[in-house]
Amino acid sequence: MLRLLPKFLLTLSLLFPTLLYAQTAQVAIIIDDIGYRKSDAQALYLPGNISYAILPHTPYGKKLALKAQAKNKDVILHIPMEAKNGKKLGPGALTSTMNENGIRESLTNAFDEIPFALGINNHMGSKLTELYQPMAWTMQFLSERNLMFIDSVTTSASQAEKVAISFGVPSLHRHIFLDNKLEHNYIRRQFKQLIRDAKRYQTVVAIAHPHPETISALLKFLPLLEQNNVELVPISKLLSNKIALLNQQINAED
Repeated sequence: MLRLLPKFLLTLSLLFPTLLYAQTAQVAIIIDDIGYRKSDAQALYLPGNISYAILPHTPYGKKLALKAQAKNKDVILHIPMEAKNGKKLGPGALTSTMNENGIRESLTNAFDEIPFALGINNHMGSKLTELYQPMAWTMQFLSERNLMFIDSVTTSASQAEKVAISFGVPSLHRHIFLDNKLEHNYIRRQFKQLIRDAKRYQTVVAIAHPHPETISALLKFLPLLEQNNVELVPISKLLSNKIALLNQQINAED
């Protein structure tokens, strides 16, 4: 669906999300940081339409991505991007010192490893996502391949989603982190906030991580979505539904 819509409809839908009103509140939950630990596989057993963000060139990344694909789950690449704190990024990272060829080569290598990934979101990136030029090179790459971008919003000054929109890249951003603290009560409060936000805004993107504490909490809390008339959808469906709703509205007004 994303690939068939005219680019101007896509751009309007992303620039003016308040025009969109889903009949049912919908959330997408992305599990980030998958690939370094064998125990990350536990995240694949979460029920429902969970989406998975795989770190490139990691010991278990490709294997777990293939397992997620076999379960018909959405898979995106969790691309490391330069942070302000100078934290080690790991393989496949994008940095401010790279030129366009370097960024394109790094992204190409990541997608060569997991070619069925639907797009990317950023791992860290508090420095890089504030910079226009590397984001423009990144979005040009994604645009050429009809891929999506999800801004993890690791800095309030991120330009990433705005640049994605300008290149016609289907894009959303993270609204809430569920497990910044690995405490059951904290995750419970965040999950309840997710439900409140879904009812208020209709579409919400949440990010969590494959920590044992998080998996245990989600197994308990995920049924609350249905109980509150909130639909858990893959990230691709959340994005395409928003675009389709605007398309319907525009057609109705013609």
